[in-house]
Amino acid sequence: MKVLVACEYSGIVRNAFKKKGHDAWSCDILPTESPGNHIQDDILKHLDKGWDLMIAHPPCTHLSVSGARWFTEGKKPWSLQIEALDFVRKLLNAPINKIALENPISVISSKIRKPNQIIQPYQFGHKVRKTTCLWLNNLPKLKPTKIVEPEIIKVKDGKSYSKFHWDTWGLNKKDRGKARSRFFEGIAEAMADQWGKI
Repeated sequence: MKVLVACEYSGIVRNAFKKKGHDAWSCDILPTESPGNHIQDDILKHLDKGWDLMIAHPPCTHLSVSGARWFTEGKKPWSLQIEALDFVRKLLNAPINKIALENPISVISSKIRKPNQIIQPYQFGHKVRKTTCLWLNNLPKLKPTKIVEPEIIKVKDGKSYSKFHWDTWGLNKKDRGKARSRFFEGIAEAMADQWGKI
Protein backbone atom coordinates (compact mmCIF):
# COMPACT_ATOMS: atom_id res chain seq x y z
CA MET A 1 0.00 0.00 0.00
CA LYS A 2 1.21 3.52 -0.79
CA VAL A 3 0.83 5.54 2.41
CA LEU A 4 1.20 9.28 2.98
CA VAL A 5 1.60 10.66 6.50
CA ALA A 6 0.77 14.36 6.28
CA CYS A 7 2.24 16.96 8.63
CA GLU A 8 4.64 14.51 10.28
CA TYR A 9 8.33 15.11 10.85
CA SER A 10 8.85 12.56 13.66
CA GLY A 11 8.49 9.57 11.33
CA ILE A 12 6.54 7.64 13.99
CA VAL A 13 3.50 6.75 11.85
CA ARG A 14 5.55 6.44 8.66
CA ASN A 15 7.91 3.96 10.31
CA ALA A 16 5.03 1.90 11.74
CA PHE A 17 3.64 1.40 8.23
CA LYS A 18 7.11 0.78 6.78
CA LYS A 19 7.67 -2.04 9.32
CA LYS A 20 4.54 -3.70 7.95
CA GLY A 21 5.99 -3.61 4.42
CA HIS A 22 4.16 -0.57 3.03
CA ASP A 23 5.61 2.16 0.79
CA ALA A 24 5.18 4.84 3.45
CA TRP A 25 6.18 8.51 3.21
CA SER A 26 5.97 11.40 5.64
CA CYS A 27 5.59 15.00 4.50
CA ASP A 28 6.13 18.20 6.44
CA ILE A 29 7.66 21.64 5.98
CA LEU A 30 10.23 20.57 8.60
CA PRO A 31 12.97 17.97 8.00
CA THR A 32 12.35 14.49 9.40
CA GLU A 33 13.74 13.58 12.83
CA SER A 34 14.41 9.99 11.80
CA PRO A 35 15.90 8.64 8.55
CA GLY A 36 13.38 7.42 6.02
CA ASN A 37 11.12 8.42 3.13
CA HIS A 38 10.34 12.07 3.74
CA ILE A 39 9.12 14.93 1.58
CA GLN A 40 10.09 18.32 3.01
CA ASP A 41 7.49 20.52 1.36
CA ASP A 42 3.93 21.83 1.49
CA ILE A 43 1.69 18.75 1.76
CA LEU A 44 -0.95 20.32 -0.51
CA LYS A 45 1.45 19.92 -3.45
CA HIS A 46 1.60 16.14 -2.98
CA LEU A 47 -1.98 14.96 -2.44
CA ASP A 48 -2.49 13.75 -6.03
CA LYS A 49 0.42 11.30 -6.28
CA GLY A 50 -1.62 8.07 -6.26
CA TRP A 51 -1.72 7.40 -2.51
CA ASP A 52 -3.91 4.58 -1.19
CA LEU A 53 -4.08 5.91 2.37
CA MET A 54 -3.32 9.20 4.12
CA ILE A 55 -2.93 9.74 7.85
CA ALA A 56 -3.01 13.51 8.48
CA HIS A 57 -1.90 15.42 11.57
CA PRO A 58 -2.75 19.09 10.81
CA PRO A 59 -1.29 21.54 13.35
CA CYS A 60 -3.77 22.10 16.17
CA THR A 61 -2.47 25.53 17.23
CA HIS A 62 -5.40 27.44 15.72
CA LEU A 63 -7.93 24.61 15.91
CA SER A 64 -7.93 23.26 19.47
CA VAL A 65 -10.73 24.18 21.83
CA SER A 66 -8.16 24.80 24.58
CA GLY A 67 -6.73 27.71 22.59
CA ALA A 68 -10.04 29.17 21.39
CA ARG A 69 -10.05 31.92 24.02
CA TRP A 70 -7.15 33.63 22.26
CA PHE A 71 -9.54 34.37 19.40
CA THR A 72 -12.50 35.44 21.53
CA GLU A 73 -10.25 37.69 23.63
CA GLY A 74 -8.89 39.34 20.48
CA LYS A 75 -5.30 38.13 21.05
CA LYS A 76 -5.30 36.25 17.71
CA PRO A 77 -7.03 37.22 14.45
CA TRP A 78 -9.90 34.95 13.39
CA SER A 79 -8.27 34.65 9.97
CA LEU A 80 -5.77 32.16 11.45
CA GLN A 81 -8.57 29.80 12.46
CA ILE A 82 -10.31 30.23 9.10
CA GLU A 83 -7.06 29.34 7.28
CA ALA A 84 -6.50 26.32 9.55
CA LEU A 85 -10.02 25.03 8.86
CA ASP A 86 -9.55 25.53 5.12
CA PHE A 87 -6.37 23.43 5.34
CA VAL A 88 -8.28 20.65 7.13
CA ARG A 89 -11.01 20.70 4.45
CA LYS A 90 -8.39 20.31 1.72
CA LEU A 91 -6.88 17.32 3.51
CA LEU A 92 -10.26 15.64 4.09
CA ASN A 93 -11.25 16.23 0.45
CA ALA A 94 -7.95 15.00 -0.99
CA PRO A 95 -8.18 12.57 -3.95
CA ILE A 96 -7.20 9.66 -1.71
CA ASN A 97 -9.58 6.76 -1.05
CA LYS A 98 -8.77 6.15 2.61
CA ILE A 99 -8.13 9.10 4.93
CA ALA A 100 -7.70 9.47 8.69
CA LEU A 101 -7.28 12.95 10.14
CA GLU A 102 -6.16 13.26 13.76
CA ASN A 103 -6.55 16.24 16.13
CA PRO A 104 -7.41 16.93 19.76
CA ILE A 105 -10.85 18.27 20.73
CA SER A 106 -11.18 21.11 18.23
CA VAL A 107 -13.41 23.42 16.23
CA ILE A 108 -13.29 20.90 13.38
CA SER A 109 -16.20 19.20 15.18
CA SER A 110 -18.44 22.27 15.03
CA LYS A 111 -17.20 23.91 11.82
CA ILE A 112 -16.73 20.87 9.54
CA ARG A 113 -18.09 17.65 11.07
CA LYS A 114 -17.97 15.62 14.23
CA PRO A 115 -15.19 13.00 14.52
CA ASN A 116 -15.95 9.37 13.71
CA GLN A 117 -14.03 8.19 16.76
CA ILE A 118 -12.44 9.50 19.95
CA ILE A 119 -9.53 7.52 21.39
CA GLN A 120 -7.03 7.76 24.25
CA PRO A 121 -3.34 6.76 24.27
CA TYR A 122 -4.03 4.59 27.35
CA GLN A 123 -6.11 2.31 25.07
CA PHE A 124 -2.93 1.55 23.11
CA GLY A 125 -0.36 0.89 25.84
CA HIS A 126 0.61 4.43 26.91
CA LYS A 127 -0.17 5.61 30.45
CA VAL A 128 -1.43 8.92 29.06
CA ARG A 129 -4.81 10.61 29.03
CA LYS A 130 -4.99 12.79 25.91
CA THR A 131 -8.30 12.92 24.07
CA THR A 132 -7.62 12.30 20.39
CA CYS A 133 -10.28 12.66 17.69
CA LEU A 134 -10.23 10.79 14.39
CA TRP A 135 -12.10 11.88 11.26
CA LEU A 136 -12.27 8.84 8.98
CA ASN A 137 -12.99 8.43 5.26
CA ASN A 138 -13.48 4.80 4.17
CA LEU A 139 -11.71 3.43 7.25
CA PRO A 140 -13.07 1.46 10.23
CA LYS A 141 -12.70 2.67 13.80
CA LEU A 142 -9.48 1.64 15.52
CA LYS A 143 -9.76 -1.19 18.02
CA PRO A 144 -7.90 -0.72 21.32
CA THR A 145 -4.84 -2.96 21.55
CA LYS A 146 -3.63 -2.65 25.17
CA ILE A 147 -5.64 -0.79 27.79
CA VAL A 148 -3.56 0.51 30.71
CA GLU A 149 -4.26 2.81 33.64
CA PRO A 150 -3.34 6.45 32.84
CA GLU A 151 -1.00 8.29 35.19
CA ILE A 152 -2.90 11.24 36.64
CA ILE A 153 -1.62 14.16 38.76
CA LYS A 154 -4.11 15.78 41.15
CA VAL A 155 -3.37 19.35 42.26
CA LYS A 156 -4.54 21.39 45.26
CA ASP A 157 -7.48 23.05 43.51
CA GLY A 158 -9.01 19.63 42.82
CA LYS A 159 -8.16 19.54 39.12
CA SER A 160 -6.42 16.55 37.60
CA TYR A 161 -3.94 16.41 34.73
CA SER A 162 -2.30 13.66 32.75
CA LYS A 163 1.25 13.23 34.10
CA PHE A 164 2.43 13.41 30.48
CA HIS A 165 0.85 16.88 30.13
CA TRP A 166 1.98 18.03 33.59
CA ASP A 167 5.63 17.02 32.99
CA THR A 168 5.90 19.27 29.92
CA TRP A 169 5.24 22.51 31.82
CA GLY A 170 8.95 22.80 32.66
CA LEU A 171 9.92 22.97 28.97
CA ASN A 172 10.23 26.16 26.94
CA LYS A 173 7.21 26.98 24.76
CA LYS A 174 8.67 25.54 21.53
CA ASP A 175 9.82 22.25 23.08
CA ARG A 176 6.60 21.96 25.09
CA GLY A 177 4.54 22.21 21.90
CA LYS A 178 6.67 19.58 20.16
CA ALA A 179 6.48 17.21 23.14
CA ARG A 180 2.70 17.50 23.43
CA SER A 181 2.08 17.08 19.71
CA ARG A 182 4.30 14.00 19.32
CA PHE A 183 2.21 11.03 18.22
CA PHE A 184 2.10 7.81 20.21
CA GLU A 185 3.80 4.71 18.84
CA GLY A 186 1.09 2.40 20.18
CA ILE A 187 -1.59 4.21 18.16
CA ALA A 188 0.67 4.32 15.09
CA GLU A 189 1.24 0.56 15.34
CA ALA A 190 -2.52 -0.06 15.65
CA MET A 191 -3.12 2.07 12.53
CA ALA A 192 -0.49 0.17 10.55
CA ASP A 193 -1.70 -3.22 11.75
CA GLN A 194 -5.45 -2.63 11.39
CA TRP A 195 -5.70 -0.21 8.44
CA GLY A 196 -2.71 -1.65 6.59
CA LYS A 197 -4.65 -4.89 6.05
CA ILE A 198 -7.60 -3.24 4.31
